[in-house]
Amino acid sequence: MSNEVKKDVLDVEPYYPDVYKYGNIMTKHITWEGDPWYEVGQSYFENSYIHAGLSGLEETFKGPDAAKLLSDCSINNVYKWKSGKCKHLVALTPDGLVANHALFFKDAEESFRTTAGCSVPYLTALQSGSYQCEYLTKKVFIFQFSGPLSLTILEKATQTSLRDVKFLDFCPVSIPGIEAELEICRIGMSGTLAYEVHGPAELGPAVYDHIYQIGKPMGMKRMGWKDYTVNHTFGGFAQMTVNFETSLYQSPEFCANAPFPMVCKGSVDPKDIRARFRTPLECDWAWMAKLDHEFVGRETLENEIANPKRKLVTLEFNTDDLADVYRSQFTDSPYKYMDMPCADPQPAGGHQDYVTDKDGNVIGISADPTFSSHFHTMISHAILDVDQIEEGKEVLVQWGDYGKKIKNLRASIARFPYIHGVMDNRDYDLSTVPSGIE
Repeated sequence: MSNEVKKDVLDVEPYYPDVYKYGNIMTKHITWEGDPWYEVGQSYFENSYIHAGLSGLEETFKGPDAAKLLSDCSINNVYKWKSGKCKHLVALTPDGLVANHALFFKDAEESFRTTAGCSVPYLTALQSGSYQCEYLTKKVFIFQFSGPLSLTILEKATQTSLRDVKFLDFCPVSIPGIEAELEICRIGMSGTLAYEVHGPAELGPAVYDHIYQIGKPMGMKRMGWKDYTVNHTFGGFAQMTVNFETSLYQSPEFCANAPFPMVCKGSVDPKDIRARFRTPLECDWAWMAKLDHEFVGRETLENEIANPKRKLVTLEFNTDDLADVYRSQFTDSPYKYMDMPCADPQPAGGHQDYVTDKDGNVIGISADPTFSSHFHTMISHAILDVDQIEEGKEVLVQWGDYGKKIKNLRASIARFPYIHGVMDNRDYDLSTVPSGIE
């Protein structure tokens, strides 16, 4: 490690003396704010960030029934899935609500693994004894990178050309001087060029610092948990614990063993826990559903696809109304404070606000408002009645907590996803990216 780094480490991250905001977030000791969040918000448009917050438990399902287990529990059909690819799997409860969503990697015909997800639906099925499948775990680091120089930095760190790594591919990689086989994956939630590097947790601090010292002169920023979800919201990726909660909170057994309770905040009545959950259509994930196999919640999902009630949209907030919220903090009767960049800090999935038309009729639900220092605007993901959706239409978001002072914030229905002006990771023109190999 460099001379700038203390010997102390924070789980898989180094401890840097110039980072003051560390915290215990969702049972993990991680960086809360690394570099200033408004600088990080520019990094994935100008250079790159590095983020370690998803590091934790890697879970592997291995055996002759591994594919059957995942397909029985997911709207996805993994039987035709190629090894060396990763995909987003979505599991439902019988009532068609999202119980889990996570990235899964297929290592071989009988071996799949996931990181940073809630595997309860798959574990519950496995514990039934109906599947020939083994469950294995290990602690790993997951470092995320996104921005036009992310590939350049990783090529320089590995001294390897990574141009052949296509979107959703993963493959082995090594870093000179670090004795371990690591893994690189081309995936990200920002909507632009992005990668992940995975490896054994104990090597996390050394790998993180090695890449950071290479990326720092190129403008790389250290992202923390405080600003991690900004790119999800602007990139159009619904996220559990951010825009909604797992529907497993309906189960008393799950609640008794959950690492933290569901907090019901926002102007929506706390008794209405359904407002905190989402269906695949309400996450813009219906396209993932493969109705060629049986899975938990299939009938409900089919009915919703045939007759959708609500759809996911972007709401762009009125700047003058936001200024009123901040101006009120200097009075004796303030509105609920809106933090930045996320109005309600993570985990925020339980914060939901009513959306009404100009006559006060409820037409949907808005999730955690989020600010971008790049776009200089605050938006939210919202599910609205399908017959109320018209781009440019003005609606009202009831900002505040139920039973307390409410501010009706004007918001316009905007493009979804909101991000624009960047090349998409799926077909990014890598010829525009400088080589990192000298």
